Amino acid sequence: MTVKQSIAVLGGGSFGTAIANLLASNQHSVQLWMRDAQQAQAMNDDRLNPRYLKGVPVLAGVTATTDLTGVLAACDLIFVALPSTALRSVLTPHADTLRDKMLVSTTKGIEANTFMLMSQILADIAPLARVGVLSGPNLAREVAAHALTASVVASEDEALCKDVQRVLHGPTFRVYASRDRFGVELGGALKNVYAIIAGMAAALGMGENTKSMLITRALAEMTRFAVKLGANPMTFLGLAGVGDLIVTCTSPKSRNYQVGFALGEGLSLEEAVERLGEVAEGVNTLKVLKAKSQELDVYMPLVAGLHAILFEGRTLEQIIGALMSGEPKTDVDFISIDGF
Repeated sequence: MTVKQSIAVLGGGSFGTAIANLLASNQHSVQLWMRDAQQAQAMNDDRLNPRYLKGVPVLAGVTATTDLTGVLAACDLIFVALPSTALRSVLTPHADTLRDKMLVSTTKGIEANTFMLMSQILADIAPLARVGVLSGPNLAREVAAHALTASVVASEDEALCKDVQRVLHGPTFRVYASRDRFGVELGGALKNVYAIIAGMAAALGMGENTKSMLITRALAEMTRFAVKLGANPMTFLGLAGVGDLIVTCTSPKSRNYQVGFALGEGLSLEEAVERLGEVAEGVNTLKVLKAKSQELDVYMPLVAGLHAILFEGRTLEQIIGALMSGEPKTDVDFISIDGF
């Protein structure tokens, strides 16, 4: 029997709304916090979020609000779906209230300057909170449409994992558990960069062989980087690694894929992001990832190549040409971080 409880979701974007709806469909009472009072009132009145999740009814169990203090005080389980650039500034003033709360990050990004993942920021803000991560091949619109979906909750806090599994599990949504919070979260952040490349390749009409090559070399590259930082390489063979990479690099519903597709059509980066109308975390992640890979001396030619395309005036054809002219090395090697 489902134990009903009041659960908070911070962030009224597409994924925050989808998770709020999923929780409400499981008969939980959901407080959905967002900055914009007008948007919150419209959602409560019209039961829609046309800006971020057009055409999807918001269930009656979801209450939109701008009262962050009240939401944090009332709920012990809090899903954080804020943009990576806003997470620290939004939650830092409420650090004392977050003590002993279960904070589950759903944001797939990396903080500039610190190279901290979102759960690390949460732990930094509220060291006495219980922190976890939800990640996987979870396109917001498909979650909202109740397409069969699986995800991963990662934390060393076993009780937190079980609570998240309990509140989210339903006929169309399954949650697996992992103790590798760092690896799961890093996989979710890194794949956004490669989705931009995949979108560009699609717009330019590149073949299926090419797309497959890009995805599999992306998996090798992101795993190599993660292992260097201490993640478990086997995590990248699961939902939060290859699973998330595949869906993000192949679906037009992916925000980062859409940005890449627009770039492939000839739009500037600014025009591509403006057309999207939402945050594409891959653009932010690319900048910090390029710098970190150089600092750690990790060979990441796709990251370097995309950076050259977006900020150095190179083309995708030039980057792929450089990759194809390089010396062939190891295909799959989860032990050594050398080779491409």
